[in-house]
Amino acid sequence: HSDKNTTIPITGKETAKMLIKQLIEVFDLLDSSTACGADIADYLRGIDPKADVEVSPLVGPRGKTDMVKVRIPGTNGKAAGGTAPTIGILGRLGAIGARPEMIGYVSDGDGALVALTVAAKLLDMRMKGDFLPGDVFISTHICPDAPTQPHKPVPFMGSPVEMAQVNRAEVTPDLDAVLSVDTTKGNRVINTRGFAISPTVKEGYILKTSEDLLEVMQRTTGRLPYVFPLTVQDITPYGNGLYHLNSILQPSTATNAPVVGVAITTETAVPGCGTGASHYTDVEEAARFMLEVAKAYGRGEVSFYDEEEFARIQKLYGTMNHIQTLGRED
Repeated sequence: HSDKNTTIPITGKETAKMLIKQLIEVFDLLDSSTACGADIADYLRGIDPKADVEVSPLVGPRGKTDMVKVRIPGTNGKAAGGTAPTIGILGRLGAIGARPEMIGYVSDGDGALVALTVAAKLLDMRMKGDFLPGDVFISTHICPDAPTQPHKPVPFMGSPVEMAQVNRAEVTPDLDAVLSVDTTKGNRVINTRGFAISPTVKEGYILKTSEDLLEVMQRTTGRLPYVFPLTVQDITPYGNGLYHLNSILQPSTATNAPVVGVAITTETAVPGCGTGASHYTDVEEAARFMLEVAKAYGRGEVSFYDEEEFARIQKLYGTMNHIQTLGRED
């Protein structure tokens, strides 16, 4: 292509953009005032007619959304009676649209876009004879018309449902590790275009950032990795009146499995309800990173945390499971 701004390099320092086809197809479905879970299910079954896709409505205090769950069995996964661990890829968001206040797909929808892009790619790989060893569970939700809500430094996207409802719907006991992907642009603590990962969170502890995940991130992006900071407030449940960076680590409040956030980021603070603010290169890189983690995790080549050190920290300082609750009022 003659336009240097739209050329997709496949050699040199840049990494080939390998999930663009799925990304464009999923975005086309989500960028609609009538977007729904049934359309996503039809699309995924169009890739693999036997795809295990479940769509169910989730009704909350401010409307409803469609939960979409995709289960992709591995050759040595639990579904086949095997021993390979199961990874969860959870697309976190308030909604993909804020109609009628905003027209079109909003930045906050990137969590769903990434998760569904990974699902589409994994199904395409299976149809071409490439199977992962471990099971992969992918979940997100689809709502094109959610409300917005005040937040500093920029407004948040609201959600028609409560965060606890989403956690109950998608965080299951069979998950051995979780990647939670969410647009994380409405802040001033991670200031780079692309994506960043969090330290591992497990049972109320913020642990060391996984060296294995940093290595995968370097390999897939061809750049030094970015890690975004967490506070204790960020890993407590919504609804306790404390400030949260966003919902990216909310799955950690509902599971004892290790959770790592994958944040789609920008240099400047961008509201989640902003339109025209999604960047295909950033979203594709995050999706490709998560795909590579899923491959390596099922093979036992990636660890989210050091089990011996976690046992040691609990022995020294006790459990921190109370951080996973709403706490207590005097």
